[in-house]
Amino acid sequence: MERKIVTEARAGSYESNDLLVSIKPNNEKINLEIRSVVSDMFYDSIEKSVMEELEELGVKSCDISIDDRGALPFAIKARVRTAVMRGSQNEL
Repeated sequence: MERKIVTEARAGSYESNDLLVSIKPNNEKINLEIRSVVSDMFYDSIEKSVMEELEELGVKSCDISIDDRGALPFAIKARVRTAVMRGSQNEL
């Protein structure tokens, strides 16, 4: 089932070992922007975690921004899921 993002939403924080996820509507494709203090070592892992969660939730298009402060993969997925749920609240 495809889930559509209908409003801007955020999840997370700027605290150490956390991340802030911002998501907003986009009708074309998934545009992912990642800023991370550990991007040199973990960019691919962060990207994989975000894209897997979006796919699992059925999101086909959105603008999503990740501002990471060293979060672990389970936290990345949880924050993405929360932002998607908040951004698609009218579509549930």
